[in-house]
Amino acid sequence: METKILLDENQMPKQWYNIAADLPKPLPPPMNLGTGKPIGPEDLAPIFPMGLIKQEVSTERWIGIPEEVRDILKMWRPSPLYRAHRFEEAIGTKARIYYKYEGVSPPGSHKPNTAVAQAYYNMKEGVERLTTETGAGQWGSALSFATQLLGLECTVYMVRCSYDQKPYRKVMMKTWGGDVYSSPSTHTKTGRTVLEEMPDTPGSLGIAISEAVEDAVSHDNAKYALGSVLNHVMLHQTVIGLEAKEQLAMVEDYPDVVIGCCGGGSNFSGISFPFLHDKLREGKDVRAIAVEPASCPTLTKGPYAYDFGDTAQMTPLLKMYTLGHNFVPPGIHAGGLRYHGDAPLVSALYNQGVIEAQSYHQLPCFEAAIKFARSEGIIVAPETSHAIRSVIEEAKDADEGKVILFNLSGHGHLDLSAYEAYFGGKLTDHEHPPEQVEECKKMLAGYSCNTTDYSE
Repeated sequence: METKILLDENQMPKQWYNIAADLPKPLPPPMNLGTGKPIGPEDLAPIFPMGLIKQEVSTERWIGIPEEVRDILKMWRPSPLYRAHRFEEAIGTKARIYYKYEGVSPPGSHKPNTAVAQAYYNMKEGVERLTTETGAGQWGSALSFATQLLGLECTVYMVRCSYDQKPYRKVMMKTWGGDVYSSPSTHTKTGRTVLEEMPDTPGSLGIAISEAVEDAVSHDNAKYALGSVLNHVMLHQTVIGLEAKEQLAMVEDYPDVVIGCCGGGSNFSGISFPFLHDKLREGKDVRAIAVEPASCPTLTKGPYAYDFGDTAQMTPLLKMYTLGHNFVPPGIHAGGLRYHGDAPLVSALYNQGVIEAQSYHQLPCFEAAIKFARSEGIIVAPETSHAIRSVIEEAKDADEGKVILFNLSGHGHLDLSAYEAYFGGKLTDHEHPPEQVEECKKMLAGYSCNTTDYSE
């Protein structure tokens, strides 16, 4: 029986969709390496407010969106859904291509969907400051924006290569009141240790997460906020796909394929999970493709195992596809996709054969982004270029009537240095070395929890 999405007077969803309720097998629990046992809500309390912890462990299918959160989201939601007529013509396809445009939010990406919710739940529990990491800067911008609206302070640890490549992201964060540090920094013990060992490191999201977590647990008035990976983040982003379903229904259409770029997984999850609900609950024949960089191919090359979410091993162990928590990826311009692991929910869906994964090098992705800009007019963030590359491949030789939906997760107005490097022939492609995958497998084999199947 088809599920009716609850909408408010602004045609925005009134509930988030929690795919944990519909997994073919239960999600393997986060583990404590010291005890060898699953962690409980109390273990997460030093880092997150209880409102988010309850969402993190919930298996309830529909979770209500607080009215205060919807009041802020309606500044830009519902976001528009477009039919890419000119792009279809440019690539010569018979397929119908739609894209959900998340670049209309004030920070210019999909990230505020969860930033606002996380800031709200922290504010309700008396938290005064949030700490976080950011790769390309979209998440740091979104959290700075959200905390400013809800009266919290914000501290951002920005991966060094992006800190240097994308200076105007820092300006956005500072404009909204955020304090920004290049990570690794001298502001934390973790950062100082990394700098001593690797003074020239480009940084990584794993390192930046370690710094942000250390900062949060060292101060009683602070908590940590994560822009991707965790269950509650995937939950908040489902407003994207829920809106897209209703918008497509208005033109009596439905996708055969749903595509999103994938680093930690929030972009892909936001657009695909509501359609995977139809696949898992109602038997709809819809494919979902997570697209990642060839230089950071977690789903396509990494092992499915328990690993830390950060470099300094401060987080619980999460069951995910991973390249190893000590992995430092090349400084590609799609900084938001430079994470060593994938969300446990995305990883479980891939492991259980519900979704597909692809990886592409950055040069063909920029080529795809430019083709899209020259037909549809939107200059996309480098992350989204991976989804567009996949769309082109899916649209080749497509039969008439095939419908492709993808998430355009943000504009690239502050990523023009990446386009300049592409036009100047300064970008190169990176292939993740197979020997590093083998080293990762050996390291993870040392964790006892990787010998037990917790998904039964």
